[in-house]
Amino acid sequence: MTQPGIEISSGDAGYEARISGDWTLRHAAGLETKIATALKHSPDTTGKLNLAELDTLDTTGGLLLLRLLNAAGPDSLPDKLIDAKPNHQRLLTTICAALQQQSHPRRPQSRGVDKMFERTGSWVVDTWKQLRLLLHFVGIVVTTAIRNVLQPWRLRWTSLIYHMEHTGLDAVPIVSLLSFLVGGVIAFLGSTILRDFGAQIYTVELIGYAFFREFGVLLPAILLAGRSGSAFTAQIGSMKSNEELDALKTLGLDPIDVLVMPRVVALLIMLPLLSFGSMLMGLVGGGMVAALTLDISPGMFITRLYDNTSISHFWVGMSKAPIFAFMIAVVGCLEGFKVSGSAESVGQHTTSSVVQAIFLVLVADSMFALLFQQLGV
Repeated sequence: MTQPGIEISSGDAGYEARISGDWTLRHAAGLETKIATALKHSPDTTGKLNLAELDTLDTTGGLLLLRLLNAAGPDSLPDKLIDAKPNHQRLLTTICAALQQQSHPRRPQSRGVDKMFERTGSWVVDTWKQLRLLLHFVGIVVTTAIRNVLQPWRLRWTSLIYHMEHTGLDAVPIVSLLSFLVGGVIAFLGSTILRDFGAQIYTVELIGYAFFREFGVLLPAILLAGRSGSAFTAQIGSMKSNEELDALKTLGLDPIDVLVMPRVVALLIMLPLLSFGSMLMGLVGGGMVAALTLDISPGMFITRLYDNTSISHFWVGMSKAPIFAFMIAVVGCLEGFKVSGSAESVGQHTTSSVVQAIFLVLVADSMFALLFQQLGV
């Protein structure tokens, strides 16, 4: 074991530090004192290291040697080393690269308008990246779905039945109750407004149009986005945190086949059924309010609804259900795959899943409304 040494000589081109002995963790305390003393007497901003007499070097010694240099990065490091052994040069280059990667210069804080534009630009870039990732994932899911249609045995039927029960059957009470209450509210508000025009009887058509075209499918979609979409994210995110996804891949199983397709197909089947039930419960709630406040008997309510409400309104609403179901399932599964591994990440992506799914459902619904208006349906 050789005691470490350092001799610094100054010149016109800067200083040259002649390094000798063992620069290791064992001598770190003494080396820091020697370095501080040497630099105090030779405060030049640039320098070189002569490593011809350097015997042993470890990571701690490498960090101490780099204090003597002012290298901008690993690329400029070889120009500042003299007679360095290959293994010493490689170690110093690796340490220098690691330090450069970990250093994050503090950006000057923007204020006022600059900060607003900075945050807006950041949001636009993040939104664009998320949209590209979503479209890529949709392509993967569609490709897998086509393969499952051609090879039905690839679909996990047990998992499909489980998710149909969890996303559909278990959601019937809350969807029915909410639709019943909203139907009653629409009937009450409609009758209140139409009373001024002596047209309270048209409350029946208002309830029918509202639930057949919009609320019958929109209410279950929003509830499933918060209930099932978040569950998809949490389940897949927890599996990723526990490295279960890596285990599936090790076993030769495709996570899209095993985890995503049963959830997507389950929502595609159950959301139209829930939408149908929501329409019925909305009509029941509206009919009950009409019977209690407007003296419109259930028979008159059904007759007027049958005579004055076209079946096309029902199909307009039902045509939206598969689109909404696909968006909710895809967003929920994608956010689950994006979990980084911590419990905090699971919570963040679960919240993001709900927000994105509801936002996409509302945007798609507004686009459908404009489309059907232009088509005259």
